[in-house]
Amino acid sequence: MPLANFTKRIATLLLPSLLSGLCVFFSFNVASEEKDSAFLPFYFSTEVMGNTFGVAGVAKGVGQPQAALFGMALYSDKDSYVGFVSAFNYALSEEWLFSTQMYQARFNDNPYYLGSQGDNNSSNTDKTIIDGVEKNYQFEFKYLLPWGNVAEHGLLGAFQPIRDVSFASPMESGVSSIIVTPFFSSRELDGFYDDEKATGLSLAFDWDNRDSTRNTTKGSHTSFELMTGAESWGDDDLWLKWTFQNSHYYALGPLGELFDQQVVAFDFYTSDTPTWDNCSSDHCARPPEMEQARLGGLYRLRSYTGGRFHGRSAIHYSAEYRVLPDWQPLESIPVINYYDLPWWQWVAFAEVGRVSEEYDLKTLHTDMKWSLGGAVRFQVEGIVVRTEIARGSEEGTFRVMINQPF
Repeated sequence: MPLANFTKRIATLLLPSLLSGLCVFFSFNVASEEKDSAFLPFYFSTEVMGNTFGVAGVAKGVGQPQAALFGMALYSDKDSYVGFVSAFNYALSEEWLFSTQMYQARFNDNPYYLGSQGDNNSSNTDKTIIDGVEKNYQFEFKYLLPWGNVAEHGLLGAFQPIRDVSFASPMESGVSSIIVTPFFSSRELDGFYDDEKATGLSLAFDWDNRDSTRNTTKGSHTSFELMTGAESWGDDDLWLKWTFQNSHYYALGPLGELFDQQVVAFDFYTSDTPTWDNCSSDHCARPPEMEQARLGGLYRLRSYTGGRFHGRSAIHYSAEYRVLPDWQPLESIPVINYYDLPWWQWVAFAEVGRVSEEYDLKTLHTDMKWSLGGAVRFQVEGIVVRTEIARGSEEGTFRVMINQPF
C-alpha cells in the first residue's frame, strides 16, 4: 500500500529494544470503544546514527474504535534527528477511510547509493557518505469496494482478524479497495545542487484475500499501483511508474508432533517507469531516486541495505517456509509471559531480484541478486514481531521489524 513506502525508512532506525516495547501498542479490537494510549522513551546506538535518544507514543481508538494515532521523535549525538506523526483508519463514511503520515529527518554522515552506485552491477563499497535531509508527506483516501467481506459485514469487514477466503474472486471474497494518495517527498544532500523533489499522486487497486494478516495460512494478496509526479505541480515533465505485487499462501498441515502448522508462501513483485526515456535536451521524465524502483531493505532482498539498488525497473521473487512449532515455551518465561504470546513461527526464506535500465524480462532475469535467510516471528499482543538474519552475495544483515514481509 502506498503509505508503507516511507514507514520502511522509519523502521530501519528502530532497534530491537524499541520495537519490543512498541509492539504491544498496536493491538486493538474494532468492536471496543475503549481508548488506550502509551508512551515509550528509548535509546539505541548504531554506527550510522550514533548514540540516539527518543520517545514514541500511540493512542488507539481516538475518535473512532478502529483508528489510531502514532508519533515518534529521536535525536542523536551526531545531530541527526527524525520526526514522524501518523493517523490511521479514520472512517469518513461507510465506504471511505482516511490515513496520513508525515515524516522529516536529517541524517549526518549517512551512506547513500547515488546514481550508478545503485545499479545492478555496482559494488557496495562504492557509496557516498554525506549529510541529508529527507521529507515525505502522504494523505491516503481508501474506498472500500462493496464486495466480498465488506458487502457481508460493512466497515467492520475490513478489520476482521480472521476471514473466510473460500472464493477466488474479489466480488465474493476478501477486502477490495481503491486507494488515492497525494504525496510530496524530497531529499536534500549537502554539497549537491540538484535537490530531489517529487509532488504527485498514486492510484492503487488492492485485493486482500488472506484468511489472516498476522498468520496467513491460505489465500492471496494482490495490488496494482500507478504513480505519477513531477518536481512541482504544473510541470510538463510528468513521470509515470507502475508496480504490481502478488502473494499466495498454501497450508501443508501439521507434521506429527513437531509442527502444528506448515505454510509455503510465495511473493512476486515487479515495477517499471514507462516515461524513463522521454527526454528533452536537459531533462528526462524520471522519478527521483527515492521514488524509483528499489530493492534492498526490510521487504525485498533483505540481506541488502534499504534502497541499495534502484533504477527504471525491477523484478523480485520471494519464497518462505513458515512453521508453528508444537513446542512453545514463551508463555512460561517470567516477564515475557506478561504479554499475550499465542504463537511463535520459524521461517526459512530465499529471494532473487534485480533492477535494470529497461523493462526487458531477459535482462531482469540475468545476473540476479539473491538473499537467503531465517527468521523467528512472534505474535505479541496482536502484532507480529519478526527477527531475521539474511545473507547475500555482498553482505549480511540482522533486523527486527513488525508485521510479515508479505
